[in-house]
Amino acid sequence: MTDHQRQDATESDQRRDAVARAWRDLVATARRTAAEGLVVGTSGNVSVRVGELVLVTPSGVPYDRLTAEDTVAVDLEGRQVLGDLVPTSELPLHLAVYRNTSAAAVVHTHAVHATAVSTLVPELPLIHYMAAAFGGPVRVAPYALYGTDELAANMLRALRDRTACLLQNHGTVSYGDTLAKAYDDTAQLEWMSRLWLVAGAVPGHTPALLSPAQVREAGDKLRGYGQRP
Repeated sequence: MTDHQRQDATESDQRRDAVARAWRDLVATARRTAAEGLVVGTSGNVSVRVGELVLVTPSGVPYDRLTAEDTVAVDLEGRQVLGDLVPTSELPLHLAVYRNTSAAAVVHTHAVHATAVSTLVPELPLIHYMAAAFGGPVRVAPYALYGTDELAANMLRALRDRTACLLQNHGTVSYGDTLAKAYDDTAQLEWMSRLWLVAGAVPGHTPALLSPAQVREAGDKLRGYGQRP
């Protein structure tokens, strides 16, 4: 074997290992969305980018049945390059995020409180300073049939300068530089939606909301939150 062939073999092994790790993380995240009540049955979907590949959950397959042999991947044009299972019907939505942002992972759910909010208002009111983590008020993308380019386009407009949005009468979309970040933002969005609904349900009272300036101030402080390398 030549040096060039050895290098190619090493790179191929590294790519295969990266895909295997990403698939394990994707399946674990998809199972978590179901375990924590963000989806019911096979609703919702998860994806992660590995180089020029996008790994996605398959259509209509319970997450607890997925194994390493079920890996599904497409290229950025949507052509399937790995697996025999059909990719999620929301593939246009996921690909639109990857083509237009720096996302490394996307989580789409049918979280009940967030979906309820999507039917009531054009954006989630500023009920909590964690709106800053999404770039500001989380917008609602107008309704369109699932799995369509129209839905993907509506989503992209709602995601302008944001890392998450609501899909009217449908659910949530969030993206991040890791699957953990995309999932955590989804859970945070569901919590904020529930908070607003609960506060607004108290008879005779209207929830106090934050101003955009207060949310921006919180955003500045959040940039220094957590442990430093």
